[in-house]
Amino acid sequence: MNWLHWSLLSALFAGLTAVLAKTGVSGVDSNLATAIRTTVILVFSWGIALATSKPASLLGIPGKAWLFLALSGIATGLSWLCYFRALQLGEASRVAPVDKLSVIFVMIFAAVILKEKITWQHALGGSLIVAGAVVLAWPRP
Repeated sequence: MNWLHWSLLSALFAGLTAVLAKTGVSGVDSNLATAIRTTVILVFSWGIALATSKPASLLGIPGKAWLFLALSGIATGLSWLCYFRALQLGEASRVAPVDKLSVIFVMIFAAVILKEKITWQHALGGSLIVAGAVVLAWPRP
């Protein structure tokens, strides 16, 4: 499988996640719900990592990788805290499209930090994502 297959599976599971999370966060403090979800992810991901990797490879990870993975983890945690609170307050079908505006931030950060070029396809696709999020999040009469 190539990157596209994995990306589509990621989108499928992310879509399922929004519906499951919206159901699970009902009547539960959003921060506690995030902590429960994170604990499950922690156990699950360590299980997968230990089953597919050599434990000694953990020692070979460079310090820079540790730093950026830790920063990524903090950003993920903040994103999840905000996402669960948004799910508590709003409809999943409106929260999720706004959350997908992260694609626009990825393009901007990738251009600034990683020096990736923004092409006309990025600009057009990004504009369509923004337009879609606005249409789906727009207040209903």
